[in-house]
Amino acid sequence: MQIFLAIILGGLFGFALNKIGATNPKNIINMLRFTDLTLMKTILFAIGTASLVLFIGLELGIFEIGHLSVKATYWGVLIGGALLGVGFAIAGYCPGTSLSAIVAGRYDAIIFVVGGLLGAFAFSLSYDWFKQSGLMDSAKMTLANTGVDAYTSMFNFAPGWLVAIILAAIFIVIAIFLPKQLVKSTK
Repeated sequence: MQIFLAIILGGLFGFALNKIGATNPKNIINMLRFTDLTLMKTILFAIGTASLVLFIGLELGIFEIGHLSVKATYWGVLIGGALLGVGFAIAGYCPGTSLSAIVAGRYDAIIFVVGGLLGAFAFSLSYDWFKQSGLMDSAKMTLANTGVDAYTSMFNFAPGWLVAIILAAIFIVIAIFLPKQLVKSTK
């Protein structure tokens, strides 16, 4: 049943990505150039709304914290994230949008996916070196206090739900008031 639900939710997510134009690399590159912020507004609004729903659901007991996976934070993740960001800016795709773009008929996304798979393969070959280098020493950290002692939180001064609501509200407000473009297009 879980795999069926994952396929349905993944399909809906891919449909939404295509509908908002995130499967077109030109739209993503324009967002990163600040010449068309439609996608950025949508992404910020979605992150804010999802965070709000998640933390309210956690506080009301609708969701259980044990079902969430907090990824470890270490230098390797930061370096990998930076590399992903550079690839995102150059290609106009991220892993989710590239798969959706393939389904939408964008064959250039296949090159991005193959490159990502080759990068993952190269990492798997060099994993032992990275592990021994200390770049993968980790600590699980969250922004907000989740009530789970295994996770260090960055903002211990307030309950997690309050921090999450404040951050979600900030994301939603930025999405609402962000202009359509910050930089004039050179077209």
